[in-house]
Amino acid sequence: MQSMLIVSGIGLGAASGWASSATELNKDYRTYYQDGRIEYGNIGDSYNADLVLYLAGNQFMVMDELIKDFMKKHPNIKTTYVETIPPGQILKQILGQGQINGQNTAMNPDVYASVNLGHLKQLHEKGLMDRYEIYTHNKLALMVAAGNPKGIAGPKDLARDDLVQSHPNPITEGIFKFYGAQMLKDLGIYEKVTGNAMCKECWAIKGKTWFTQRHHRETPDRIEQGLADVGIVWTTEIIEAKKHDRKIDGIAIPAPLNMADKVGYAAGVLKTGRNHDNAMHYVGYLRTKAAQDIYAEYGFIPATREETALKPIPAM
Repeated sequence: MQSMLIVSGIGLGAASGWASSATELNKDYRTYYQDGRIEYGNIGDSYNADLVLYLAGNQFMVMDELIKDFMKKHPNIKTTYVETIPPGQILKQILGQGQINGQNTAMNPDVYASVNLGHLKQLHEKGLMDRYEIYTHNKLALMVAAGNPKGIAGPKDLARDDLVQSHPNPITEGIFKFYGAQMLKDLGIYEKVTGNAMCKECWAIKGKTWFTQRHHRETPDRIEQGLADVGIVWTTEIIEAKKHDRKIDGIAIPAPLNMADKVGYAAGVLKTGRNHDNAMHYVGYLRTKAAQDIYAEYGFIPATREETALKPIPAM
């Protein structure tokens, strides 16, 4: 019997109108102001904001509430620039000049956060970061069309020949690179699902498995448009989509295949950042009850006090 994700305690609002347009992608680049304003797509703010945060994209839904609460507690911080895209892509921006919409983006954010400590270890090896904290957790799930018309029961069904799939790419999407791929390997179906392809925004297996560029936008779009039947996502993305009345449902993945025991969001302060004190205020804020409660509200799993304490980044 399929295990449907139950979403409770969340008021359903009007459709969000999310799309893969350039306008919507600009929402991955936000500047927050003390007066409550939010501006989108001002890439140049990565060079001059009072606090610059480059964060793994799958927490995009939390940012408005989280950053507004943080800035209210720190009125001296007038502007906060937040980028929420795949953590592997962010790492490339830090280690080598990256561009967004044809514009150079700063290589020295104040804080970097990923879904895998391995990314922070690379920064440590380059002498760019010394300490980290784990501030929240997540787990894998399957996104399907509303009502689950294909009767998908769980991750083993990803081996079925009658399904068109949409999964995060294995190059820049940490959810797949570190966790989704391992789940498929544990099930013995990795090659069947992916064809061992290494690409993004491409057919891994033509007509069968699509690798996205940014899965939290593409996969729900493709499922709603009838271009895909199922996709590996974070549980929090299903909760967020249903909050906005999107025509999708979720199928829970049982432990340990859901990787809940391995997924930890790691953040650290870059030594090259312009706003060290503000960055330290932010990572300190993440361990507060207020921040932990906000993440939990969106379906994330709270971190323990021990996990949120700053500690040395281990060697590679």
